[in-house]
Amino acid sequence: MDSLLASLRAAAEPTRLRLLALAARGPFCVSEFTAILGQSQPRLSRHLRLLCEAGLLERAREGAHAWFQLPAGAEEGGLAHALIARLPEDDPVLAADRRQVARVLAERARVASESFSRQGADWDEMRALGLPAADVAETLLAMLPGAGLGRLIDIGTGTGSLLSLLAPRIAEGIGIDASPAMLALARTRLAGAGLTHCTVRRADMYRLPLPDAGPKAGFDLATLQMVLHHAEDPEAVLAEAARVLRPGARLLLVDLAPHDGERTAGLAHRWPGFPDADIAAWLTGAGLAPAPARSVAGPLTIRIWPAQRAAASQREAA
Repeated sequence: MDSLLASLRAAAEPTRLRLLALAARGPFCVSEFTAILGQSQPRLSRHLRLLCEAGLLERAREGAHAWFQLPAGAEEGGLAHALIARLPEDDPVLAADRRQVARVLAERARVASESFSRQGADWDEMRALGLPAADVAETLLAMLPGAGLGRLIDIGTGTGSLLSLLAPRIAEGIGIDASPAMLALARTRLAGAGLTHCTVRRADMYRLPLPDAGPKAGFDLATLQMVLHHAEDPEAVLAEAARVLRPGARLLLVDLAPHDGERTAGLAHRWPGFPDADIAAWLTGAGLAPAPARSVAGPLTIRIWPAQRAAASQREAA
């Protein structure tokens, strides 16, 4: 009861309610909240601290920035979502805030795009290689149920294209990437599509900032698309992905079949594709059961390797 009262007291202030309403549209950093609400950064930082302490917001640090968003879990985020649901849509203050959000998101996309131009980074690797991204997406969707995929972790999410593709079939999605510029584009993509049940965060694919999975915790699906060929230790990446998968969960790995490396020159690939035998051995070593892979033809052959973690025993599930 004391915890509930503390949360209600934290929310019972106009600016903090506005912050909660904004966070329902996706994660924002303090400088963006300042631009939207027109209030000073110290003032907003205090409000955000109180909301985080009350469990109504989550704070994720990425380099020099901290991003604030609604708690992902149903239990933690239930009160915040209930409060937001009672806010009137036609309130003029909230309507003005939404207009400012559109401006800030447009600016976020512009900055991200200019950053990529300055660095000469080719952020859409499939397009850069002339690969049939639409065919890959169609094959991926055909390999998964049409709904009820539960919680998704997309490792090496890049600009969030796979999160966006699978969003209609999942309850919650988290994208992991080490590039702040990629994550800026991913956040813009997700916010523009209104995919508030999907978030991204900066993290190392070898050390996911997530607890070990179990029968009642973890993810139901992990995806790695065009990321493993950049890994110094692919086996360790797959083992770390398996660590956060629930019993019975799926993993889908999308990458290149072996090739001569000529077409991928200059893209910092560590591996010129992967033989099926290597992938099968790594998946098995991670405690996953490989299934037959599928190919998507193109200038370079793309392979999609599915695998599944063993279901929990009756004792484990209890």
